[in-house]
Amino acid sequence: MEILKVENLSKVYGKDSTKVVALDNVSFSVEKGEFVAVVGASGSGKSTLLHLLGGVDKPTSGKVFISGKDIYSFNDDKLAIFRRRQVGLIYQFYNLIPILNVVENMTLPLDLDGRKVDEKELNELIKHLGLENRKTHLPNELSGGQQQRASIGRALITHPSVILADEPTGNLDSKSSDEILMLLKKSNKDYKQTIIMITHDMEIAKCADRIIQIEDGRIVKEL
Repeated sequence: MEILKVENLSKVYGKDSTKVVALDNVSFSVEKGEFVAVVGASGSGKSTLLHLLGGVDKPTSGKVFISGKDIYSFNDDKLAIFRRRQVGLIYQFYNLIPILNVVENMTLPLDLDGRKVDEKELNELIKHLGLENRKTHLPNELSGGQQQRASIGRALITHPSVILADEPTGNLDSKSSDEILMLLKKSNKDYKQTIIMITHDMEIAKCADRIIQIEDGRIVKEL
């Protein structure tokens, strides 16, 4: 079952002599439960692609469908709601709220949406993340790996259609990086969670089911 479809997606910044084509007529699809890595060097267009998939930026042309819905047909308010409910974001620098503890950071998307927290499900997720002894800790009391685990929990808590991970191991040491990659694969398997991960590292990309390689804003290879 197709969960995400990208059609002729382009993003152009500036014009005339300052024109930069960040993404150039990109098309692909992702099946539900698939783990896809998008790999490319700095400036290749992979981060631009991630922002367009997540509804954070708008394309110059082309379409993005998530669960069959054209996300850029929504007005800004509806897009914000859709993004909060259907797209889980994992950032390189975690983006946790400093004054909120682990549980509060994880459940923030539900709170913002006025949805009740299922305590049993929350506790199972915390156990899955290995954060049982860190539930009341603030971000500055956690290691980098633990902060990234909490951000993964925040992304998973809403049961999104797709999780977008932007260089999720880029700010971690090798041991923590390996643990986060294992956790993403486990989340993909145990929760049947669709994951699209951006990385510049081909070795990290190899943990995915499929690799899409981008150069100069275009898909040049699929593995």
